[in-house]
Amino acid sequence: MFKKTTLDFKSAGVLSSLVFDYLNKEEKLKSFYTAFPDINGFEKILKSNPYANFNREILFTALSKQSQVVANTSEISQSNISKLKNKNTFTVTTGHQLCLFTGPLYFIYKIISTLNIAESLKKKFPEQDFVPVYWMASEDHDFEEVNNFNALGKTIVWKSSQTGAVGDFKTEELKKLFPSIQELFGRSENANYLVDLFEKAYLKHSNLADATRFLVNELFGEYGIVIIDGNEAEFKHQFKEEFKKDIFDNTHFNLVNDSIKALINMGYTSQVNPRAINCFYIEEGLRTRIEKTGEVFNLVGSKRNFLKKELEAIIEHTPEKISPNVVLRPLYQQMILPNIAYVGGPGELAYWLEFKKMFDVSGVVFPILMPRNFVAVVDKITESKIEKLHFSVKDFYKSEQELIKELQANKDTIFNLSSEKETISEFYSKLLERVSAIDKTLSGSVSAELKRTLNGFERVTGKANRAIRRKYETEINQLSAIKQKLFPKNVPQERYENFSSLYLSYGKSFIREIKENCDPLLLEQTIFAESSFFELSV
Repeated sequence: MFKKTTLDFKSAGVLSSLVFDYLNKEEKLKSFYTAFPDINGFEKILKSNPYANFNREILFTALSKQSQVVANTSEISQSNISKLKNKNTFTVTTGHQLCLFTGPLYFIYKIISTLNIAESLKKKFPEQDFVPVYWMASEDHDFEEVNNFNALGKTIVWKSSQTGAVGDFKTEELKKLFPSIQELFGRSENANYLVDLFEKAYLKHSNLADATRFLVNELFGEYGIVIIDGNEAEFKHQFKEEFKKDIFDNTHFNLVNDSIKALINMGYTSQVNPRAINCFYIEEGLRTRIEKTGEVFNLVGSKRNFLKKELEAIIEHTPEKISPNVVLRPLYQQMILPNIAYVGGPGELAYWLEFKKMFDVSGVVFPILMPRNFVAVVDKITESKIEKLHFSVKDFYKSEQELIKELQANKDTIFNLSSEKETISEFYSKLLERVSAIDKTLSGSVSAELKRTLNGFERVTGKANRAIRRKYETEINQLSAIKQKLFPKNVPQERYENFSSLYLSYGKSFIREIKENCDPLLLEQTIFAESSFFELSV
């Protein structure tokens, strides 16, 4: 169904300088990661046998329990959970917020990348097993980041007064959105599937975490995805000592800050800045920062506080009431999973690179950092319009103004007075010589006249090109419309559009085709059109 085109990362402009240099193996960054994301890197990390003493029973028991929360955990996913009891099994993990109906398309691409990496590693290292894991960020509390999705030119928004960790938000409120979603998707076979999927996920599960688990199982269960919720008491017990070091000694704050300073000295900017305390206090309806003032630990935004001995008792006996922030979450993940690779977007990889020193001091395995696949899908009508304008899809990664200039150049319609300006400049140069020989004080008048003449040329040029632009307004409007199709609201399609927009057109084959045609180790952007598919490379 799709044909595939690739575009290098530099041309696509989707990476920060830090991540771009990391993927180009810049020597100065080698101390900020353990192994490079290629087969040699995986061979290196596997030879080190990093999880020889890992307690797999806790993980297996917790994941088995979590998998029973919904009724659609697949047999292959259950089998992958069982494999985690074996010492030769490792995980490949991606994480994401619990976005409504998966949120932007890149949620889908992150999981596809994770599935493909696990499969590729199994082929390369058949004596080991590799389990794809989706980490649900159920403890996040920024509801505004997950309460909406964009499809078919409309935005569906879930409004709620609930507070606390979003995974606990009750989904009963989403009944109000159901008629709007039915109307948006329509009545086709694919639309009926999406409406039914939304209903089963959100209206037949009581909270957002369970709904998301069901949804991801429905979309990816056949590929063996294992879903983990970090908001689990048994996992938090494993992390108690790190909680104490963070809250009482500010250990992680100092280590990450040291790395950030080193990166800034190299000319990079920080992606995430640590706090002195990188933990939240969490309970039903509440997730709030812990902040120390004098000898008291305050819960920010409330009147509650703890003395040190009280907080120590909470960590020791009920660590599930403590929640790691974005700085501690990667360390937490790596302590409870036998994970050898983390699959993330450019922002995530940038902040992971700040954490290597923290991992080393804590004695925790630092995984290989893998960029997810970057994907754009171009429908047949849009591709046809691009061809008629004599462009390629790759061209649309340039700015709109660059494209307009190229359009005019292709039509040989750019009004240019460069040769005339050169001729007039030569004339005034000779005039200046003659006048200066008579009276040097007149040279300023000649120069001023030249400047006025050249400015007049610029005004004429501008007016002429604006007239040309009006003449070719239809083509320019088409160009702008294509640009907005691929970059809605001036962001890449994958960061804005929901998967439902594409599922309505392509059905279940959409996910299958993307998965089958993305190379997880290619390190490039991919473009798929209805007759083509588009990826990005270094």
